[in-house]
Amino acid sequence: MPHVADWKKEKVADLENLTNTHEIVGIVNLADIPAPQLQTMRRSLGKDAVLRMSRKNFIKIALEQSDKDVEGLADYLEGQPAMVFTEMNPFKLFKILEDSKTEAPAKAGSIAPADIVVPAGDTSFPPGPILGELQQAGIPAKIDKGKIVVTDDATVVSEGEEIPKNVADILTKLEIHPMEVGIDLLAVCEGDTIYTADVLKIDEEETRQIIANAFQSALNLSVFAGILNSESTPVLIQKAANEALNLALNANVLTSETTDKILAKAYSQMLALASQLSEDATDDELKDKLSSQATVAAAPVADDNDDEVEEEDEEVSAAAGLGALFG
Repeated sequence: MPHVADWKKEKVADLENLTNTHEIVGIVNLADIPAPQLQTMRRSLGKDAVLRMSRKNFIKIALEQSDKDVEGLADYLEGQPAMVFTEMNPFKLFKILEDSKTEAPAKAGSIAPADIVVPAGDTSFPPGPILGELQQAGIPAKIDKGKIVVTDDATVVSEGEEIPKNVADILTKLEIHPMEVGIDLLAVCEGDTIYTADVLKIDEEETRQIIANAFQSALNLSVFAGILNSESTPVLIQKAANEALNLALNANVLTSETTDKILAKAYSQMLALASQLSEDATDDELKDKLSSQATVAAAPVADDNDDEVEEEDEEVSAAAGLGALFG
């Protein structure tokens, strides 16, 4: 059996111990991250996570020897792999790492993470050879008023395509930085479940809207089914109160809530009935009320405050009107 250096054993033992003592274990890719940015990103994790860079075979051995079921993470060792250990939610970890990423210039041969678009508008360049460079890169440009202008938006590289050297150079001159530098979280293991980056990447606003819609649907269902809980009980009580009030009004049941409304309804019905009678069948008081009603109906619409006062006056006179017809 070949001899294994002690430092190698210590490296594997350290990774294995961290794996066994942390709830969340992840694999990240640190490729192409300059040292200053890497230090900044590590500081963004603070004391909430431990980042360990190591060789691929050391990581594989540590995963295999761990007491936990994490061997599946070995399938996600890409680029310059490292392990991250934490107790925080995998989605929160992913968001922290994504937020710590910074813009970077395009490099020849890099793969475009999204469509790279050069927007139309003025540039800072005076007329010169750069006009030809822009046009060779597929960017429509011309000289206008002593400076070079991009005439139309131009997609110079589509998502997933390799960035040519001349395009990378001109993007840098235009100060367009389409790349991102940061720690790529490739996969995370929590318990027996492995979450990949495509699962961890969620739209927060869309998720909030989905949750809000689900809450509203659940509330509507509980109200419709008469299920009492902390959210539906106030709504059900209000619904029951409204239905009870409507029933009392339709059945002419007098209560402190319905009396004024029933009297107002009866008064209106009395006037409607009286308006169908001949003049000989009504006395002077009733004729005055009918005349007043006709005047009010023909008057221009008043503001809301006037309507409220008039409605109160009408309700107060309801009982007197009933006496005029039946008393």
